Parts: sequence; structure tokens; C-alpha cells
Amino acid sequence: MRILISNDDGIYAEGINRLYEQVSPEYPDTWVVAPDRNQSAASHSLTLDNPLRTQEILKKHFTAVRGTPTDSVYLALNSLLNPRPDVVVSGINEGANLGDDVIYSGTVAAAMEGRGCRYPALAVSLCGSRFYDTAAAFVMRILRKIQETPLPGQQILNVNVPDLPLSQIKGIMVTRLGRRKNAESIIESKDLRGVPIYWVGPQGSPVDRDSDTDFWAVENGYVSVTPLHIDLTAYNSLDDLGDWASMI
Repeated sequence: MRILISNDDGIYAEGINRLYEQVSPEYPDTWVVAPDRNQSAASHSLTLDNPLRTQEILKKHFTAVRGTPTDSVYLALNSLLNPRPDVVVSGINEGANLGDDVIYSGTVAAAMEGRGCRYPALAVSLCGSRFYDTAAAFVMRILRKIQETPLPGQQILNVNVPDLPLSQIKGIMVTRLGRRKNAESIIESKDLRGVPIYWVGPQGSPVDRDSDTDFWAVENGYVSVTPLHIDLTAYNSLDDLGDWASMI
């Protein structure tokens, strides 16, 4: 199985390097193509107004891209890797990508860009910053399982791992996305010259954390696996919207 690893924390981040260390011995045809710097919350942005530049860093199979997570995966799939990889793994992200986070997440976006591979793409996040080996161990379990019993391609598995030792993980739960409150207010300040500057406020706290959600699973010691897809059509609104549009 040929594997592409990317992320949004950047190619020097601890999570992506710890993941490669665990994956590559069993799957030696593993390649890392990732942004050359932190691109968290870049979502699915694609660079169109500047050329993409790459750099081989001092690690075999590692290529840094001066661009976004989506740029990195797009470039790897369409130019750098031939043949294409069978699966894209994005992560291990430092911090959770739960509920509404998937809208902004560069980690999830990188996986989405890899949805056309043979197997489902994985977006993997550690809900903290300590036990990366726990998250990497579950990536290995998932990779072995999808190779043994394939799931359809064209989908994304959003995986969130509690920041706990492997022995304390209770198991895996298949979940739906929960929901957060709206983000906190913009924080206004001034720079050293007295010019107003603005910071995006903290993310909202969970408001939908029922027992079938990703929030509940992680809070209770389970690895959350949420299947995602690209089709954003609100099918349950088509008929009502059709009636409404007919009266315009």
C-alpha cells in the first residue's frame, strides 16, 4: 500500500514525524508532502496567484511545500508521486478537530483533497499534545483494517484520539459531528503605533455533545471516527425550496 502523509501543522511538526516513524517500517512506500510552515485553519484554500515551490528536507521521502495543506496534497497527487498513493493520511494534528471544527480545519481539508484515492482518506487529530504514539497506533490499526476489509473510496474518516496513554483508550466509536456554540467575539487591540488590530476569538464550547457525537466519545475515552463526504446539498430542503422558488 502506497501512503501519502500530509498535515496543516507543517512538515517539522511533532505529529507528522511521529506518525511517519510508526507507519513507514510496515509500509515503506510512505511519503510525506506537507506545508513548510504551520497552516492551521487554512481550510480548503488553494494557491492560485503564486507558483508552488518545493524543498527536499534532510529526511528521506520528505518534501516541504510553500503552500497550504490542500496545495501539498494536490501537488503530490498530480505531480510528485507517480503512481498515485492508495491512501492519504492527514495528521497527526496537534489539537482536536471535532464538530464544526471540520469547516476550518486544514487537516480535514488535506484529507478531503485525497478522497479520490483507492481507500478512504484519514484526517487524524490528537485532542491534546502529549500522546502522539497513541494516535499513531490507531492509524496503524485503521490502515491494516481498510486494507484487509476495504471501505469505499471518495469518503473521509475524521479520527479524533483522546490525549491518553494507549492502555487507557476504551475503544473506537463511530460517531456523528457534534456542534459548538458560535465562536467568541473578535478581540480588539492596538499595535505599538496605536493602530487598531483584531484577533479571532476562541472557539465556542460544545452545545451538542450527545452520546452519539464525536465530542462525547473523546470526552469519555474513546477514539471517535466520523465518516465525512463532500456533497453539501441539503436534500431535505429541496422540495420546500422548489415550492418557494416557484413563487418568485
